[in-house]
Amino acid sequence: MSSAGRDQAFKDALHNYLSPVVKYLEDPEVTEVLINGHQEVFVEMKGKLTRTSAQFDSEDELLAGITAIANYVGRRISKEDPRLDARLPDGSRIHAVIRPCAQSGPTVAIRKFSQVEVDFKKYIEWGAITSDAAQFLEIAMFLGKNILVSGGTGSGKTTLLGLLCGRIPGGQRIIVIEDASELTIHYEHVVRFETKQADELGEGAVSIFDLLKSSLRLRPDRIIVGEVRGPEAFELIQAMNTGHKGCLGTIHSNSAEDALVRLESLALGAGGVSERALQHSIGSAIDMVIQISRLRDGSRRVMSISEVFGTDEKNNYIIKDLFHIPSLKLQNDGTLKGQLLPTGELPSFINEIEENRIPYPRSKFQAPPKKPKKQAS
Repeated sequence: MSSAGRDQAFKDALHNYLSPVVKYLEDPEVTEVLINGHQEVFVEMKGKLTRTSAQFDSEDELLAGITAIANYVGRRISKEDPRLDARLPDGSRIHAVIRPCAQSGPTVAIRKFSQVEVDFKKYIEWGAITSDAAQFLEIAMFLGKNILVSGGTGSGKTTLLGLLCGRIPGGQRIIVIEDASELTIHYEHVVRFETKQADELGEGAVSIFDLLKSSLRLRPDRIIVGEVRGPEAFELIQAMNTGHKGCLGTIHSNSAEDALVRLESLALGAGGVSERALQHSIGSAIDMVIQISRLRDGSRRVMSISEVFGTDEKNNYIIKDLFHIPSLKLQNDGTLKGQLLPTGELPSFINEIEENRIPYPRSKFQAPPKKPKKQAS
């Protein structure tokens, strides 16, 4: 079947099996559809959740839709394996959990693939980052810095990761490893790997850990891990410390320090290394952590860009913010106002920037003067 034919067949399948929510899947304003059992459907629009009137006639109808989609995308879901994580043909991501794990009935989240082409210019227009900070990240990619993108669920980590990948200098070989392929990367030489579930006999599973080990033998210049959430963290750290510069990954955490601690705990799952040695390896491997958040007004913003300077005598990570949002103020229209500003700290690789004659003066790292406090009358 041709690509166009497959797309049409999939659209037909959606209309047949998920008809109560099709209009939301086709609405460009809706970014996520959340199904909590057959009688409850929420949608996300502009970062805010709203309950809809949509319902499925029965739990069996919803379960049939989930099963059909799983079969269509070459995955499997059943009582013995009640979880589904997959990418839909349009690039959207679906995750589903059914009974016996889902006590409220089949639960589904469909995160829609954005039809809007996102670049740093648009990212700046959205207020997600400033032009100076965006330029600094482009420089970090040019210089091959190892970067973790940290944030919560739905904060926009994957979008930012794709933007960073688009700033990798030409002539390199990139290997991308994901659970379900969703990264949009505009680059000439990209090799994509996707994990594989076990078969009905529990055999044949291929994890991110397995794919990362294989990728190291396939001459990568840079390794991109869509989400670090298991023992593959150890292999990624090793790759960063053995000459693979400019590796990237996302991780679920609430701050730069939390990101490194979580990476450490995940890597410990691989076994065979002491905690102290691992902390030293992480401090040496990770150059920068970008913290991104989805705020209560629905906006997604880069909250800080931090550099990792290794560990101290007590094995605590030494982290300094280079850019951060010092405060957020609620406006009358319900939006939050705050700008990503330099902190006054210089990156350790400032000499690299200057030696490469990159037009980014030290003054761009200078913190803005503090406004004088108003005197009480």
